[in-house]
Amino acid sequence: MKRLLLKLILSALPVLSVAAQQAKPFVKDFKYFFSTANYDENLVPAYTLPNPLLCMDGSRVTTREEWENKRRPELMRLITTYMYGHAPVLSHPLLWSVDTVNTKALKGLCTRKVITIHLTDRTDGPVMHLQLFIPNKPKDRVPAILGISFSPNSSIPKAKEWQLRRVLDQGYALATFHYTEVAPDKANTTLAYDHGLMPYYYRRGQTYPDPDQWGTIAVWAWAASRAMDYLQTDDRINPRQVAIMGHSRLGKTALWAGATDERFAVVLPVNSGCCGAALSKRKVGERVESINTIMPYWFCNNYKQFSDREQYMPFDQHEVIALCAPRPVYIASAEEDNWSDQRGEFLGAKGAEPVYALYGEAGIGIDRMPPVDVPYNKGFIAYHIRKGAHAVLEYDWEQFFIFMDRFFKRGN
Repeated sequence: MKRLLLKLILSALPVLSVAAQQAKPFVKDFKYFFSTANYDENLVPAYTLPNPLLCMDGSRVTTREEWENKRRPELMRLITTYMYGHAPVLSHPLLWSVDTVNTKALKGLCTRKVITIHLTDRTDGPVMHLQLFIPNKPKDRVPAILGISFSPNSSIPKAKEWQLRRVLDQGYALATFHYTEVAPDKANTTLAYDHGLMPYYYRRGQTYPDPDQWGTIAVWAWAASRAMDYLQTDDRINPRQVAIMGHSRLGKTALWAGATDERFAVVLPVNSGCCGAALSKRKVGERVESINTIMPYWFCNNYKQFSDREQYMPFDQHEVIALCAPRPVYIASAEEDNWSDQRGEFLGAKGAEPVYALYGEAGIGIDRMPPVDVPYNKGFIAYHIRKGAHAVLEYDWEQFFIFMDRFFKRGN
């Protein structure tokens, strides 16, 4: 019966026509959705959470081999096709060049590099600039944090967002790139379809993305992988110890980057909310409809069919977290950030635990949300909800360092 039901759900998922998507007007804005959002747990609709270990043919995964060879690939195809969209597959590495090297940055504390990374084979095509800060002590390879940044490159990144000196003092390198250098991000427009990286991967004569072609969340995540391509070549970076981090919409991006690129050893999505770590089927705070209306370019056009129809989604965000297994993931929430549905983020992390169990690794280790400012940071999935609003604070960084040190300070 479950197998038949799943087939019926999938058969109802059409490949939407380009014309239908282009014709849809934008009639609602953030204020409308924010003011009408549900934040009452008593009004959360009944929902059935998809089992990440249940294959589409009705069989159940019981081993890590079955997960890796069967269920993970089919789940990746499903979520890619109907949510994030397919990204280009490269046949060879893209070009990059190190344009700036300052070995005495921050009064000798670190070496600062600026790397230009080409995003296509065209010399006149789009590029991104990766900014890299490497502690001058120790002299051997160090672990690194790759951050997707809201801010353009500067000699010292915004302290509140990136805590650069603290990162260096902890023995980590910090690499960041400015996300809109890769693709624009302007509400209630389709600007990203005509500018930035996306149109450079259209077919000849194509002017609009196919229904299952990448949205900008996938574009930004793909760019993070291009940054990782460079970091693997830097003789001061340990290529097996690179974490990916982002906040808010860039937390959504960091999670997808971690799911799609297994070279990222730790995944750190902060306040990622709907279409990040939070379960969409709960319909709390930010929702699929609000994202698809205000930011229609974030996800592929196939995803539009789930606007206010989350109950028909044959997947949810716990399965995106599960795609990161067995690599460590830290989900961070904030007490005042109801728009991101803190409980939904916690439940997303909990829902991924059965996949981590296949590898013999513990998840959060509790069944109820922890109190504010009481982190659960002992398993391969960690979680906290801290005091404060939608932001990255020093408290978040303190927990991340404790978490990463458990995995990166083992001499791997």
